[in-house]
Amino acid sequence: MCYNCGCQMPNNDMGKSENITNETFEKAADAMGMSVKESRKNAIELLEKVLASKEQSKDKNWKL
Repeated sequence: MCYNCGCQMPNNDMGKSENITNETFEKAADAMGMSVKESRKNAIELLEKVLASKEQSKDKNWKL
């Protein structure tokens, strides 16, 4: 899916480049010199923390 819309098509951005796809993880992993698998694993871990957090912040230095 574009990972955020729920369509279950991980390579389809649904015509909107802002949607998260497998390519998003590939580019992010390349930018940080890590594997795509590591990038996805880190994203899952952070998403779980963010979803469980009682507060949200747009501060770029916000850390859980």
